[in-house]
Amino acid sequence: MPMDTIDWEALHAAATAAMGHAYAPYSKFPVGAAALLDDGRVVSGCNVENASYGLTLCAECTMVGALQMGGGGRIRAFYCVDAAGAVLMPCGRCRQLLYEFRAPGMVLMTGSGVRTMDQVLPDAFGPENLENQS
Repeated sequence: MPMDTIDWEALHAAATAAMGHAYAPYSKFPVGAAALLDDGRVVSGCNVENASYGLTLCAECTMVGALQMGGGGRIRAFYCVDAAGAVLMPCGRCRQLLYEFRAPGMVLMTGSGVRTMDQVLPDAFGPENLENQS
């Protein structure tokens, strides 16, 4: 899918709408995420905190859960926002999660513009590294 066919404004709106459902009573830092899938669907998620902090789910985690619950697919484009609607870069754990569910050529919005998954997670470890292991 060429980048000029990605509706970044629609992804931003979906991420912002998801952020409105965030459960962030501890950090007061709601986050929303949205992804365009290879079949044209858009899935979204929000962060869900927990009093133990370590069990907090990032917005990307709930988004990937929604992706799987909705029938699966691969992520072509991704957008993540804070409460002000500003773009957020996924944390390392979430970059790995996005890598696992990426479509070939996946792109994501970053604070410095659109980047490929390979640019934000170079030399990543993925399912292909587990194939043909003896």
